Amino acid sequence: MLRVAVPNKGSLSEIAAEMLAEAGYSGRRDSRKLVHRDTRNDVEFFYLRPRDIATYVGSGALDVGITGRDLLLDSGSDAYEIAQLDFGDSTFRFAAPAGAYDGIEGLQDQRVATSYPKLVDDFLRKRGVEAKTVKLDGAVESAVELGVADAVADVVSTGATLASAGLEIFGPVILESTAVLIGGPNRHGGVDRLLRRLRGVLVARKFVMVEYDLQESRLAAATEIAGGIESPTVSPLREEGWVAVRVMIPADDANEVMDQLADIGARAILVTAIHAARL
Repeated sequence: MLRVAVPNKGSLSEIAAEMLAEAGYSGRRDSRKLVHRDTRNDVEFFYLRPRDIATYVGSGALDVGITGRDLLLDSGSDAYEIAQLDFGDSTFRFAAPAGAYDGIEGLQDQRVATSYPKLVDDFLRKRGVEAKTVKLDGAVESAVELGVADAVADVVSTGATLASAGLEIFGPVILESTAVLIGGPNRHGGVDRLLRRLRGVLVARKFVMVEYDLQESRLAAATEIAGGIESPTVSPLREEGWVAVRVMIPADDANEVMDQLADIGARAILVTAIHAARL
């Protein structure tokens, strides 16, 4: 049975559960439940603190897990990234009082508050900077004002939280993080099946199916507009000289593609969602 670690709370938890459900797996119904066995798919799910997942997987106690790339790198475990799952995106940056530092070189022998000490230490040392990291579990933006640190390294979205604490961003991006599927020292045979399913969910979320009728003489122009993953599926219609076309396109392009197809004479243009896929 494949043993899978899933975040039990936090920003990754809900979306990870939704993704697994879309991939055909059953999940826990009680949020207090720590283990759920999906006997139909021969999978056992363990609901753990996101920060602990890489440690469990890296030790071989569990086969795979879903966690953040930031948490994986900060763990120092033997777990490794198998695939990017494209949710839970975050950006890590340095921040300090306005004008305090021109670049990270100024952090030499300074105190840097962060929830990710190993990640920050590794980043600075690779660039020849030795700083003292101060580990905090949250609200690191208050560390400078309270005299605990000279600068901070934290997740940044708009930068509004840091600005409200009198801090400004400086230096390079530390890490662009996202949710990832991670593996451990022993590759379980069920990992490939799980990975195929999760990739199928990613495809289904990003693409839609477009169907339309078109004069066959205009098929080349339509293919230029929407060529699909490989090529469109074309079937003859009863009306001579007309064909029915099905093609998979990026969901974000759907309305533009429909407009362009209508401009060249396509009719009965329909767009449908894809619920699962294997490419």
